[in-house]
Amino acid sequence: MTNAIEIKGLTKEYKGFKLNNVSFSLPKGCIMGMIGENGAGKTTTIKLILNLIKRDSGNIHIYGMDNIKNEIEIKKRMGVVLDDSSFHDTLNIKDISKIMRFIYKTWDEKLFIKYLDRLKIPNDKTIKELSKGMKTKLSIAVALSHNPDILILDEPTSGLDPVVRNEILDLFMDFIQNEEKSVLLSTHITSDLEKIADYITFIQNGEVVLSKSKDEILNNYGIIKCRDNEFSRIEKQDLVTYRKNKFETEVLIKDKALAKRKYAGMIIDNITLEELMLFHIRGEVV
Repeated sequence: MTNAIEIKGLTKEYKGFKLNNVSFSLPKGCIMGMIGENGAGKTTTIKLILNLIKRDSGNIHIYGMDNIKNEIEIKKRMGVVLDDSSFHDTLNIKDISKIMRFIYKTWDEKLFIKYLDRLKIPNDKTIKELSKGMKTKLSIAVALSHNPDILILDEPTSGLDPVVRNEILDLFMDFIQNEEKSVLLSTHITSDLEKIADYITFIQNGEVVLSKSKDEILNNYGIIKCRDNEFSRIEKQDLVTYRKNKFETEVLIKDKALAKRKYAGMIIDNITLEELMLFHIRGEVV
């Protein structure tokens, strides 16, 4: 399977923070969600992919091309949405279309209008008159309307209501239907990723904790809920982290099927992506 994005040994150091040896791959035709708490390194990774900041070491390839040597060619094939609107407040929809025609040779005004209609974006208002949700939808419509091969988005649905988020998620699913296009999506809203993502990359303190298929994570990882005397039975190699409270101990495990065989009688629950993050961030290691 061809990779849309391939990152190996990516490092970038600032005072007080280091993105350290980050490696992951996004297969073509898939959606990858990047998760992690604020300051974990998600936005730094995206900026490095876009060559907005210079890496200290490592390699980034987009469709097999180096993101620095082939930057112009890559960006022609890329749609990008960052967390803030990049359009001046005084512009209107017609102005944006005129501007984008000069930026992208592949700009498709009919497709742009189609997205405006689908997303119910008013074409008679200036940017400053649009709500946050409308600005986000407009940014995504613009990113899609020059027929990119890959979408890269940093917190595009943050602060939006569930109805607007679902509209946007549907767009992403439609975008990858021909199995040639890909999406890299950084978000705190892990429930959105449970609906649409094929792969999850979890970054914590500048390092990749895991990068796996979403189904592999949700099917294999689990939470054992047990009493103190039961916790002592769980072998170190079977647990990832654990959390104690007044009534029980919760243990994050990475092989649910094995745990069911070895620890019969203990309660083993399924896990969500949010719980996976919380266990890694707040849990304790044996």
